[in-house]
Amino acid sequence: MPLVPVREILQRARAENYAVGYFESWNFESLQGVIDAVESVRAPVIIGFNGEFMSAPGRRAAERLEWYAALGRAAAATARVPCGFIFNECADDDWLRRAATAGFNLIMPADAAVPHEVYEQRVAALVPIAHAAGAAVEAEIGLLPNGADATHPGEATDPELAARFVAATGIDLLAVSVGNVHIKLEGREPLDLSHLERIRRRVDIPLVLHGGTGISTESLVAAIKFGIVKVNYGTCLKQAYLRAVRRALAAPETNPHELLGIGGDADLMVAGRLAVRDAVLERIEPLGCCGRA
Repeated sequence: MPLVPVREILQRARAENYAVGYFESWNFESLQGVIDAVESVRAPVIIGFNGEFMSAPGRRAAERLEWYAALGRAAAATARVPCGFIFNECADDDWLRRAATAGFNLIMPADAAVPHEVYEQRVAALVPIAHAAGAAVEAEIGLLPNGADATHPGEATDPELAARFVAATGIDLLAVSVGNVHIKLEGREPLDLSHLERIRRRVDIPLVLHGGTGISTESLVAAIKFGIVKVNYGTCLKQAYLRAVRRALAAPETNPHELLGIGGDADLMVAGRLAVRDAVLERIEPLGCCGRA
């Protein structure tokens, strides 16, 4: 089916008390794995790619944003479940504007390196551009700790600041920091649900949790009662993908066609796709979205 407006997907989730997963992709096989999983459980989904990674100036080879936009739109058009499509976490406003006009229907400006006032002004300027292109806007107040870098301890979302920011910018979704952690490589931790409740009292738009990989199941289920309607997953998917590809590479097969593209048991691309599928299925049930498509 065609891309479904993200606001429509999340309005239903909010009304029926469940959350939708954003399961991040980085190549064709990972996107296939996500779609395979959500179709099998009839769940709506947010698909997409990481804008911070894609736009990074240090990449060895420049990425073509429009190719990724076309890929995501094609995946949604042939999927048997409702799909939104995000260009996630990008600090480059030009890339964000291009993403909105290229076909992503959700963009997320994110730039922890600038003062709050500058971030607010930039987000406020992007919102009408995105809305005119049919895209929603997600932004973030607070800063998540980085599980791969202890020098980034994070900062919890200030409820009053969040309320003022939402009013000043007109954003559609707000990502919050309430004990969730970016790139948590091991284990799962509880959220600060009382702090999340304080934010919910001040902010009436849909709320988002990044760092879904490291959130305990019990906290996740409880958080949906306090307005969480979207949860982001990335690290656990890449970990599963890498484990599967490494196992496949360790096998004695030397025929390059068997390893790449032929689609059999030894194919690295198939191994990665199935690993992502299974990782999504391991995480999606607590969101309550299965059977909602």
